[in-house]
Amino acid sequence: MAERSTAAVDVADTSGDEPLTAQAGQATDDGAEAESVTGTDQETARTGEEPAAVADTKPPELHSGHKLARRYRLEECVTRLDGFSSWRAVDEKLRRAVGVHILPADHPRARPVLSAARSAALLGDPRFVQVLDAVEENDLVYVVHEWLPDATELTAVLASGPLEPHDAYQLVSQVSQAMAAAHREGLAHLRLNPSSVLRTESGQYRIRGLAVMAALRGISSEHPQRTDTEAIGALLYAALTQRWPYESDAYGLSGLPKDVGMIPPDQVRAGVHRGLSELAMRALVNDGATASRQEPACTTPEELAKAVTAIPRIRPPETSFTAPPPYQRTAFQQGSYGQPPSRNGGAPARAAAVPAPPPPLQSRTGRALKWCVSGLLIAALGLGSWQLADTLIKGEGQETQENTQPESAKQKKPAPKPIKIDNATEFSPRTSKPVGKDSASASNAVDGDPGTAWVTGLFKGWANFGNLPYRADGSGLVVDLGSVQDVSEVQASMYRAGQTAEVLAAAPEASDPTTLDAFTQRLSKLEKAGSSLSVKVDKPVKTRYVLVHITELPSDEAEDGYRGGISEIKVSG
Repeated sequence: MAERSTAAVDVADTSGDEPLTAQAGQATDDGAEAESVTGTDQETARTGEEPAAVADTKPPELHSGHKLARRYRLEECVTRLDGFSSWRAVDEKLRRAVGVHILPADHPRARPVLSAARSAALLGDPRFVQVLDAVEENDLVYVVHEWLPDATELTAVLASGPLEPHDAYQLVSQVSQAMAAAHREGLAHLRLNPSSVLRTESGQYRIRGLAVMAALRGISSEHPQRTDTEAIGALLYAALTQRWPYESDAYGLSGLPKDVGMIPPDQVRAGVHRGLSELAMRALVNDGATASRQEPACTTPEELAKAVTAIPRIRPPETSFTAPPPYQRTAFQQGSYGQPPSRNGGAPARAAAVPAPPPPLQSRTGRALKWCVSGLLIAALGLGSWQLADTLIKGEGQETQENTQPESAKQKKPAPKPIKIDNATEFSPRTSKPVGKDSASASNAVDGDPGTAWVTGLFKGWANFGNLPYRADGSGLVVDLGSVQDVSEVQASMYRAGQTAEVLAAAPEASDPTTLDAFTQRLSKLEKAGSSLSVKVDKPVKTRYVLVHITELPSDEAEDGYRGGISEIKVSG
C-alpha cells in the first residue's frame, strides 16, 4: 500500500455520528501518555522535523471529578501540553479505568485527532491499545482509550537494564508485525518510542497512540513507513544497549558519545546478540547507520518483520533452580546423645549437654502424693463425662420435641408462583441489526421448550461481541410480563456455559425500555454463568420488563469464534 503523508486515514467529517464506543477485554494501562515538552524536543532531534505549532490555544479548564458524556469521570491529569490534556478517568457505566485525551473543538488539530482516533478504532488489532470512544461534544473533542494497569512502559523496563536477547527478539518481532498490519490499513504511528510501547505481565507488547499521538502533536511525514521502521530500530537498539542511538539523551537513556557516529550495538556493549545487532542497524540505516554486513536496509515494517523471521529463533533463558542445602542430621541421629567422653579426654560433639532427669519419688510422702493426683484426675474425668451425657440427652429431647410439633405450628415461606411472560425481544440498543441468527428467535427462549433457544451469531476475535462499537452494551433478551408484577425469582437456562451475564429490571413506570440506562433495578451482579443463571431476591421487585444482559460470550472452538444464547427464561413472583 502506498505511503501516506499523515498518521491517520483521511475520512469524511463524521462529527454528527453517534459516539464510537467499544468494550475492551482485560484489561491494562501503564500510566497514560505522559510526554512533556522535553519529549517533543527529543523527537525533533531524532527526526529533524518540528511539530506543527499551536497558537494561543489553551486546554479546556477541567478538574478532577468532571464528568464527560455523563459517563467518564476524570480522576488525574497526566499531561497538559500544546493545548490538549490527557487524563486517567473512570468509565462509570462499565466500571473500569480508561485514558482520555481532551482538546477544544476549535483547536486546529481537533479534526485530525477525531479522524485519526476513528480510523485507529476501526483497526481493532489487540496488539494496539484500543480506542474506545471518539466524540465531539459541548465544544470539546475527546478520545477515550484503554487503560492497562498490569502493563509497564518500556521506559521503566529499560531503567533497570538492557533486555535479554529473547526479550529483545520478542520486542522487535511483535512491534514490527503490528506496525506492518497497521500500515497495510493505511495507518502510521510516527511517535514510536519507549514511552509508547508497553509490556504486559504475560510478556506481550502493546502499542499505544497509533495515529492519535501524531495528530495531537501535529506530526506528519512524507515517508511514514520508513519513519516507523527507523523508530522500531531505535527501540531495538535501546533494548540491546540501554543507550539511545543518537547523541542526545532521551526517555531516561544516555545518548551515544558525540562525533563517533552510530556504532553497532555489539560495539557499545559486550555480549549483545550479533543477529539482533545487525538487524537494528539495518532498520536505522536510513538514519545514518551502516549495516555491519552487506545486507539491504529495511525501509518498511513489513521488510523488518520478514528480516526478524530470518534470524534463528532465540530461546528463552533456562530457569535456574537453587539446590537445597545438604541434609544435616541432628545430634541424636548421629548417635551423640548420651555418649560418654572420648578416649582422649575431649567432650563429645553435641550441641548442648542434656541434664539428668530428677530421681523418682520413692518415699511414703511421694507415693501418697501420686495417689492423690490420680484420684483427682479420675474424678475430673467422671464429672466431665456426666456433664457431656446430660447435655446430649437434653439436646436430643429438644430436637424430638421440635420434630413432633404439628406442621401448622411451623412457619413456612410460600413458594413463588410462575409469572406468565407476554413476549420476549432481543436487546440491541445501538443498532436495529439483530445479534441472533434469526430476528424472530427471541420467542424460542419463552416457549417452554428447552430444546429451542435464542442463539447469537458467531463473533470473531473478541469475546465482547467482536469488540464492535455498536455492540458496546452487549446483548441479551428483554421479557415483557404484560403488566407490572412482583418479581422475586428469575431462572435462565443458558445456551452455552461461560457467558458473562447479569439480570436487571426496569422501573415500574418504564414503557418499552430499549437502552441499558432504562433498567435501573439490579437483581444480580455481573459474573460468569454456568449452564443456568438463577436469581432470587429477598424482597420482591416491582417491574414489567426483565433483562437477561450478556456482555461476553464463550469460545466456540468448532467455528473459531465466540457464540452464546439463552434456551429458556422463567420468572416467578
